[in-house]
Amino acid sequence: MEIKILEPTDAVIYREIRLEALKANPEAFSSSYEEEKESTLESFENRLKFGHFFTFGAFVENNLVGVVTLIVETKTKTKHRANIVAMYVYPENRKSGIGRKLMTEAILKAKEIKVVEQIYLTVTSGNEPAKNLYNSLGFKTYGVNRNGLKIKDTYFDDELMVLFL
Repeated sequence: MEIKILEPTDAVIYREIRLEALKANPEAFSSSYEEEKESTLESFENRLKFGHFFTFGAFVENNLVGVVTLIVETKTKTKHRANIVAMYVYPENRKSGIGRKLMTEAILKAKEIKVVEQIYLTVTSGNEPAKNLYNSLGFKTYGVNRNGLKIKDTYFDDELMVLFL
């Protein structure tokens, strides 16, 4: 397995895994498949160009099997913070350490950026495997956003987590 930061030239494979993630686990993302499937390839390329966005990809035999994005805040009062978003590993590649490796790389990148002191993430309350991973990496729940997501007539709570570096 190899972990690397995705480049704009990876937009096609990034779009593919992103849309699959949104379709397979809609409760895990604030974006929806219906919204993002209309996005152009250029918009996915642009996501991989932002200087304060770092999207890590996990490759097994040259196939992209998992992703996570670290977004570093840029405003003066919040640049000590970063956010982990868009974490996804294909189901057939789970329980093999890929998610842990992706998260570890994102955390290491945040530590490299000397001004970052804390990393935030949001996880669906019922997603025990993800919560267990994040807890094992030192993230702590500091709040719950009740009914944070609504898909059709179903609400999902979000746990708000933070890791102090």
